[in-house]
Amino acid sequence: HISTFASSATLYEVAQNHFFHGRTGEHTGDMVYFQGHASPGMYSRAFLEGRLSESHLENFRRELPAGGGLSSYPHPWLMPDFWQFPTVSMGLGPICSIYHARFLRYLEHRGLLDTSKSRVWAFLGDGECDEPESLGALTLASRENLDNLTWVINCNLQRLDGPVRGNGKIIQELEAAFRGAGWNVIKVIWGTDWDPLLDADVNGRLVKRMGEVVDGQYQKYTVSDGAYIRGHFFGADPEVLKMVEHLSDHFLEIIRRGGHDPEKVYAAYHAAISHKGAPTVILAKTVKGYGLGEAGEGKNVAHNQKQVNLDGLKQFRNRFHLPISDAEIEKLPFYKPAPDSPEMKYLRERREALGGYVPQRQTCTEKLDIPSLDDKLFDAKPLLSGSDGAEGSTTFALGTIVRGLIRHKAIGPRIVPIIPDEARTFGMEGLFALCGIYSSKGQLYEPVDASSTMFYKEARNGQLLEEGINEAGAMGSFIAAGSTYANLGLNMVPFYVFYSMFGFQRVGDLIWCAADTRVKGFLCGGTSGRTTLNGEGLQHEDGHSHLIATTVPSLRSYDPAWGYELAVIVQDGLRRMYAEGEEIFYYLSVYNEDYAHPPIPDRPDVIEGILKGMYRYSSTDSGNGQTVRPQLFGSGTILREAIRAQQLLKEKFDIGCDVWSVTSYSELRRDAMDCQHWNDLHPDQPRRTSYLERTLAGVQGPFISTSDNVRLVADQIREWMPANYIVLGTDGFGRSETRPELRRHFQIDAECTAWAALRGLANAGAFDAARLPQILQQLGIDAEKINPLNA
Repeated sequence: HISTFASSATLYEVAQNHFFHGRTGEHTGDMVYFQGHASPGMYSRAFLEGRLSESHLENFRRELPAGGGLSSYPHPWLMPDFWQFPTVSMGLGPICSIYHARFLRYLEHRGLLDTSKSRVWAFLGDGECDEPESLGALTLASRENLDNLTWVINCNLQRLDGPVRGNGKIIQELEAAFRGAGWNVIKVIWGTDWDPLLDADVNGRLVKRMGEVVDGQYQKYTVSDGAYIRGHFFGADPEVLKMVEHLSDHFLEIIRRGGHDPEKVYAAYHAAISHKGAPTVILAKTVKGYGLGEAGEGKNVAHNQKQVNLDGLKQFRNRFHLPISDAEIEKLPFYKPAPDSPEMKYLRERREALGGYVPQRQTCTEKLDIPSLDDKLFDAKPLLSGSDGAEGSTTFALGTIVRGLIRHKAIGPRIVPIIPDEARTFGMEGLFALCGIYSSKGQLYEPVDASSTMFYKEARNGQLLEEGINEAGAMGSFIAAGSTYANLGLNMVPFYVFYSMFGFQRVGDLIWCAADTRVKGFLCGGTSGRTTLNGEGLQHEDGHSHLIATTVPSLRSYDPAWGYELAVIVQDGLRRMYAEGEEIFYYLSVYNEDYAHPPIPDRPDVIEGILKGMYRYSSTDSGNGQTVRPQLFGSGTILREAIRAQQLLKEKFDIGCDVWSVTSYSELRRDAMDCQHWNDLHPDQPRRTSYLERTLAGVQGPFISTSDNVRLVADQIREWMPANYIVLGTDGFGRSETRPELRRHFQIDAECTAWAALRGLANAGAFDAARLPQILQQLGIDAEKINPLNA
């Protein structure tokens, strides 16, 4: 997409030479969200800087050759020493930049790091502003007085297929939106060559004519000759036409728009960084494909222009005075001035003066002192020692862990709890008074619950980010906090707790962006489970977040049932991410059903099993003459239904079985896939066996899986399971009902689990199939009920 950078080259070069500051010992550095489609320009500059070789450029969009190539767009996962922020999923760069600028203030106000010198720059296109995420958080930036934030919108008037507003004026439309949202607006519309004409426009006729012309017509002027421009634009008003009678047609054809004038752009940037009290947006009018001439300048096809023919290359060379001969240009050479040339000296001197090269992603060497499992914070009820009979949910257990971590002397200040206006739903309102809700203005009012021990406390040094009903914004904060280790050399530990249905389903693109950013932290899906969140109904009851989570390669997903499982997972996650430096992040599903939590079993295999994905939780004795034992897999709160099914099978049918707590089907699959990958490519080597295969070696089925998730979650390990594997799940739309009724509706309760075990035994020839119809009635299961998938 060479036309995007062609239209914005001046915008970037002025910033690179005079404004973008690199990270140094005295400066925390500027954070620059480059427009994704402009990546060829960033690579070209890095080539001139000596950071990339000709081989890199030759392998643009060819990343697998030896020596590596260049990713298509900004991708930190693919180029972890170069790019900082993924921006090519339109709209994500803008919203992330706002919350990033706010997070810099958060760090400063909490006394963790002086970020006062840092500025966040975001470069985006005018067409990109149609994405809801682009403009959806504008008022937060003004409300928080984020004068450390500058947006530069490249208004080349074209989106992918044609004009952004052919029958309107996108710059004026954006100006109104930003002014209404409280931003400082700077427009860079016309180049210096227009100044004498505008000075002479004492009666405002030229400005009036400029305002009359719609964007589609301006695009037409870009591809037209001077005579057409004179007759159509200036000729519409005799007085305006008279203003240009001394100018040639050629001059009218080449007269620049503001975004291509370095002096105008510099003036805009200087005004932006000097403005106090509000964020600034610069609306720069440019031409898409500027400089490409007949090859695509200003044309509707400019976005899809991938290459330029020989005549087009010669025109480009001549226009920009490149010292390449006709003979050389046929070989498509890379041009790099001599190291001692004025251009190269200037380029190096400016970056040295500004603290180094941008973009540049630095490795974090800081390691946090992670509390061990022996630390008392993990022994609080209902964690490792259980709840001593008291009932509580795994969401409550998560809150216990977060509160304990916040209070912990070593790691406490680094914890960043993030909640989108659901703290009371999750039983986490105790965080309000414990650590305060961050507000750049402090608290200018007396809260109505000031006399309460858990009053709504806002503070300038508050620790909790209470984002309102705004999952996308909360993800922006999560990404900012979770990438601080790379951007600022400071490890922060975000815990983003959200309604699980409104996580992956609502902001899946931002979660993918977080993975690309190499974010660390914990995503926590509260009120999980299609039958556990019993009253909210179809739109709220999540049974598929774990399925979507499997698509994110760097995400580790767990579905714990007990407080001790959650404690083990969180502690190990902290160790892996913040002591060992692994660039991964976690998804934890937690539930709102209250029940008693047992202490962690005193067996050496339990902790390993929790982390690797499964362990044997309980067993009952085999019945008289029993030779085949059902294996019941349970996850999350539905593990308790598997335990109840185990009791039912023993009491009513004298069948002993084993119950397994499966904390992560995705981790079991990941390990199995790793082993299979190695085995497939090493046929002459001893076969590697996965944890799943080793754990179930010699274990007879049938194997019954039940959970509050859709069946595909448990089905993902079927390839490595022994035969006779029966999966139950919550496929279909949710309902507003009681938990028992919902679990019967989806056929995941104890009775349906026991029924599946009996069917599995019958399939194995270990149970009389003739008894099954009677047992179905005995268990109270309606044989004629509609499949919940279709209900």
